[in-house]
Amino acid sequence: MKTIILSIALSISAFFTNAQTDALTVSSEGTTITVTVPVQSSEGKVIFGLYNESTFMKAAPIQGLEGDIVDGKVTVTFTNVEAGEYGITLFHDKNNNKQMDFEANGMPKEMYGVSNNVMNFGPPQWSDAKFEVAETPIEMEIRM
Repeated sequence: MKTIILSIALSISAFFTNAQTDALTVSSEGTTITVTVPVQSSEGKVIFGLYNESTFMKAAPIQGLEGDIVDGKVTVTFTNVEAGEYGITLFHDKNNNKQMDFEANGMPKEMYGVSNNVMNFGPPQWSDAKFEVAETPIEMEIRM
């Protein structure tokens, strides 16, 4: 009898422990942001960076991805993105050197894009590129 009661107690406690672990996992996973980019060339890859305000154009991205060009477009998905404000930058790394190349005068040699499809003279600004992430998955297209 003691064995049966002990088995039932362990089963119930294991159930509650797993339920709490699953609830924590779901709430901390965040959502997804799927980005599609039309590309005119099949050379190289497209490199993406997901930033918050403190890292935008200043530091390494919160998440970085590379996408292969397939049928004239690249699609990548950022995962486990928590709610907040974010911006995305990307560039077409035609020569696969994993960095954006510039002319001597500072103009980019490679095509680039920014969330909200901001195309200004000069570097993109956080206020133009930012967008809100909540619990719902996001799909967007960014043009270069």
